[in-house]
Amino acid sequence: MSEDESIQSRGGHARAEILAPEKRRAIAREAALARWGELPRASHDGDLDIKGVLIKAAVLPNGKRLITQGTFLLAIGRSRTPKAGTGGLSSVDGLPFFLQADVLRPFISEELVESTTPIIFRLKDGQRAVGYDALLLPKVCEVYLRFRDSYLKAGKPIPKNYEHIIRACDILMRGFARVGIVALVDEATGYQDARAKDALARILEAFIAKELRKWVKTFPVEYYKELFRLRGWKFPQLPADQRKNPILVGKITNDVVYDRLAPGVRQELHRLTPRDDKGRLKNRLFQRLTEDVGHPKLREHLASIITLMRASDSWQQFKSMLDRALPRYGDTPYLPFEG
Repeated sequence: MSEDESIQSRGGHARAEILAPEKRRAIAREAALARWGELPRASHDGDLDIKGVLIKAAVLPNGKRLITQGTFLLAIGRSRTPKAGTGGLSSVDGLPFFLQADVLRPFISEELVESTTPIIFRLKDGQRAVGYDALLLPKVCEVYLRFRDSYLKAGKPIPKNYEHIIRACDILMRGFARVGIVALVDEATGYQDARAKDALARILEAFIAKELRKWVKTFPVEYYKELFRLRGWKFPQLPADQRKNPILVGKITNDVVYDRLAPGVRQELHRLTPRDDKGRLKNRLFQRLTEDVGHPKLREHLASIITLMRASDSWQQFKSMLDRALPRYGDTPYLPFEG
């Protein structure tokens, strides 16, 4: 070792001796985090308020909902910083320090043990953080409340050092009873909008074909016969290729069939289907449905509609049963078609 290196080494040791224990632990944690390399960055984060308890939540790009360790601990009435010697990443028997008390062991399942692994990640602003799966919070609360119940059942007073934790867990569980933790995280971080868009994109991808399919007879004649009967119209005894349905039939079919098939499907079908110079669709909407998902779902849906039609004595009765059994998706306004 050179003289310069020796001096630097002695300087490092001296600096470590001068630093307060808390500072040394912080530096050690930073070094440990650095060894993890590239960390996942949250796509969404924010604070959620559960009956006055503020919790920092985040969502990773893979959809994993997290709660930061510090606010997780505060939420259950523990110190924001793990006690000395039990850093955020340490555990005993696979358990984080807030579940290590022997009195809690009888109430901890193997499934819970498997879900207690801390996750190191970055918040949206790049700040590194340690978090836990959001679903762990109600599970941990349940452990403390079951521990409380066992003491009450035995007629024994709850240990003083657990009273504030049990009180905090009880408050949280009352909040979760109103709205689930996942929904709360999604609302607080703004992920609910992205989740809805992503879910809609997957539905449309499954239902809508990239190319126009060859025309195949899809709507059974029974559908039109029952529709005409319920509307009080005379069904024309003509071949299907010669029969011209009233314009209202198309509007009714949008309502009772395509608006109830899957979210966003009817709007996407209309967007993709060109019209002639008179505004009429050049192709049938069902020709844009996929062979493996969209078309089979349409046939299944039509079978259900025809069954409800046959069981109805009037259009009003049919629509009432339809709205109850197969409600419409989205915000499309209700069209009674009573004219």
